[in-house]
Order: sequence, then structure tokens, then C-alpha cells
Amino acid sequence: METKTINLRVSADAAEMYESASAEEKRKLEALVSSRLREAARHRERGQTLEEIMSELSRNAQERGLTPEKLDDILDEK
Repeated sequence: METKTINLRVSADAAEMYESASAEEKRKLEALVSSRLREAARHRERGQTLEEIMSELSRNAQERGLTPEKLDDILDEK
């Protein structure tokens, strides 16, 4: 898959976590962000607003068992 570098504004905590992550952790985080952006693009093509997309992504993640706490744990793993 072809990749392209983008600038993405995130919270200071998220930036610090990313900057201190190992190369493998960074690769996983980049894959996660890329996946979510592709999913959001598919929803936009169907005419959904960004708010609707974000709500659906959150709902889907929760239905699959991903809680905010679990996400924090995943992102905090080192």
C-alpha cells in the first residue's frame, strides 16, 4: 500500500505518547489512524456528516468491546 505523510493536530498527551513509542508501536498507531480515516471516507461517500461518522465509529467500537479504558490501556502499553 502506498503511504503519504500528513500533519495531524492532536493533544499534547497524545503527541508525547506517540513520540515516546517504539517503532513497532508507532507502526500500529499509524495503521489504526489510517484505518479509521479510510472508514470515515467511506461513510462520507454515503453522505454522512462528520458527527454521524464519529458517532457510528464510536458505537461500533463499543459494540466490539472497546471501552475508553481499554483504548487507554492499549495506547499506554510500552
